[in-house]
Amino acid sequence: MFKVIEGGRGRAVQLDDCPQERRGPSKDDVRREAARRISESGYHLSRIREFATGVPMLASLKYLSLQIDFAAETLSRLDPIPEDFRSDGYWPAG
Repeated sequence: MFKVIEGGRGRAVQLDDCPQERRGPSKDDVRREAARRISESGYHLSRIREFATGVPMLASLKYLSLQIDFAAETLSRLDPIPEDFRSDGYWPAG
């Protein structure tokens, strides 16, 4: 059984005690989806290549990363976060 610690020093709450509507997507879920999309775009490999060779990465790849970060920030501020936040309709096309 897992416990969720609220507020660091707050009381521990059993996950089974949380209301059903609380179990929707979290900000961390949105950030993980953004990280997955950035990783699949080839951004990290291009960034490493830029660092190693000095050849700048494509501006379009940098821009896509910024767009994904913006979409993640916007989605994570919604209350509640949509259940289908992984849908391509919420994210920039790469």
